[in-house]
Amino acid sequence: MTRKQKRMAVIAGGMSFILIAVLLVMFAFSQSVAYFFMPSDLAKNEVSPGTRIRLGGLVEAGSVVRGAGSTVSFKVTDGSASVPVSYTGILPDLFREGQGVVTEGVFTTSQAFVADSVLAKHDENYMPKEVADRLKADGVWKESEGSPTTGAKGSVTR
Repeated sequence: MTRKQKRMAVIAGGMSFILIAVLLVMFAFSQSVAYFFMPSDLAKNEVSPGTRIRLGGLVEAGSVVRGAGSTVSFKVTDGSASVPVSYTGILPDLFREGQGVVTEGVFTTSQAFVADSVLAKHDENYMPKEVADRLKADGVWKESEGSPTTGAKGSVTR
């Protein structure tokens, strides 16, 4: 081999190593992503039991039921659909009806969502970005009118 061929072989080997490392990192990131769903997304797309997802929306008015111990059941809605959620643990202090929430957990059946973490807004002007963006895109959330509330018929109004 000539000197030029040796140099090209070293460069090709280094590029191959970098390409393999990038592909492995991309594969690892794709396996750890928890996808974000709104209740209307779940009505359109079937999620198989045992799939770990993030579910976001508003806590439906009149749906919070405190069970035995620290078990709480409530519904997450986006104005057009709602999903029943069961959570065992301590809820955030600012968790209440009509407020933005993101839950993370799994479906045990096609309709039963069991959350292992619940995130609520942290002040009167904040809603999780993904939830606010989706509610704005669906026409439920309007920036100039303040935070959304759930009306008597289950629709979200401002």
